[in-house]
Amino acid sequence: MKINTYLHIDKKSINFDYKTIIKTLAKAIEDRFKDKKECSLVITNNEEIHYLNKIYRNIDRPTDVLSFEEERENEDDKYLGDIIISIDKVYEQALEYGHSNEREFAFLLCHGLLHIRGYDHMEKEDEEIMFKLQDEILDQTIYKR
Repeated sequence: MKINTYLHIDKKSINFDYKTIIKTLAKAIEDRFKDKKECSLVITNNEEIHYLNKIYRNIDRPTDVLSFEEERENEDDKYLGDIIISIDKVYEQALEYGHSNEREFAFLLCHGLLHIRGYDHMEKEDEEIMFKLQDEILDQTIYKR
């Protein structure tokens, strides 16, 4: 899987090797789904993701990850969509949950990657399927719980 990454923050504000995490998750997702899809990832801050959350979801607060699944005419379309992650939320939630920034970033990226593949967690049974798959994918990496 190809993940085109764009930083909307200063690279120095990321205190871990995000490129390796992106590469690792791209490979794990590609191995799982046996295809070569593509997406974009934007790493930003709470201010920008708050704005986007308000505009697109009508929720007036920052969130950790947003995903926008691309409408595809058929399954052969390579581009899946866009993922936006707040680096501020990565740091906040890693501290809150007691794990590394790397683990939190990997979790949010995996979560977004599954959303742009059509997985959701609005209904209990869908949540169980998505979260099980998320855990299985992360368990294949060094970013497991």
